[in-house]
Amino acid sequence: MNAKYALALILALQVSMSMCDIATPSPELVQKYDEMKSVFYQRLLTAYGKLQAVAAPYVETIGDSERGQKAKDFIEDLQTKPEFQAFVKVASGLGAEAAPLVDKVRSAVLGLYEQYFRPHVGDYLSNGIDHIKTHLNVYLPAQ
Repeated sequence: MNAKYALALILALQVSMSMCDIATPSPELVQKYDEMKSVFYQRLLTAYGKLQAVAAPYVETIGDSERGQKAKDFIEDLQTKPEFQAFVKVASGLGAEAAPLVDKVRSAVLGLYEQYFRPHVGDYLSNGIDHIKTHLNVYLPAQ
């Protein structure tokens, strides 16, 4: 009976170790991902620019009201506090430290997608993304 448990344990360990070997994604998939990511960021910047252009007249008149002036004073006071400045430094440091980890995780996820999911759902996902792009190009262009 103990031999059966030992065999089951060895097989379970082999399966778990084989799942730890994550394939690296192909350069074609990484390039496609990077292109989509850059277009997505361009769309976000365009949307931010449009939002800023629409909100600019309202933001300029905020300081005229009493509540707006209080909010403006609060934000300016908050920015001068050492606690807030320390929080910003810690957050930016964490972001810088997490960047290599995020790249490693992104590479692992792309490798898993390419190895296990792309053969089954790759065409459907590509067609869906192309369909969404047609609508985004109308309502939220990248340029």
